[in-house]
Amino acid sequence: MAEVGDKIPEVTLRTMTADGPKTVSSTEVLGSGKVVLFAVPGAFTPTCSDYHLPGFVIRADEFKAKGVSTVACVAVNDAFVMGAWGTAQNVGDDIVMLADGSGDFAKAMGLEFDLSAGGLGLRSKRYAAILEDGTITYLGVEPAPGLSVSSAEAVLAEL
Repeated sequence: MAEVGDKIPEVTLRTMTADGPKTVSSTEVLGSGKVVLFAVPGAFTPTCSDYHLPGFVIRADEFKAKGVSTVACVAVNDAFVMGAWGTAQNVGDDIVMLADGSGDFAKAMGLEFDLSAGGLGLRSKRYAAILEDGTITYLGVEPAPGLSVSSAEAVLAEL
């Protein structure tokens, strides 16, 4: 599992643009400046849609005020789903929605989570990280269902 002090892995991700899905490098989008990254098990799922993502949307200005250049959300979903979820949640330009369609980033971080028994397949654990020029300076992985160490409030307290 990734740890504080590790560099984020180099993985291909996708994001939705007006012209359709765009391929991006994880280090390109997350590796420069002060970045907040949070991962969710799945777009449109209850905790993710009702609490996790909205917390970061509501507090986007607070993150900027603390010097955060990018706030990004990653999930093991395709770019179309992540784009639609971002639109439904009114993220605008405040949150970069990253699709990890095959779970490659989750695996590279050592934070994959097998939810096959529930019909969801391989997903990402719920976590949040603070990155400084691509190096992890904070990593809060949820120990159980719910939000504690990966909420927007918890991350703001770490900045």
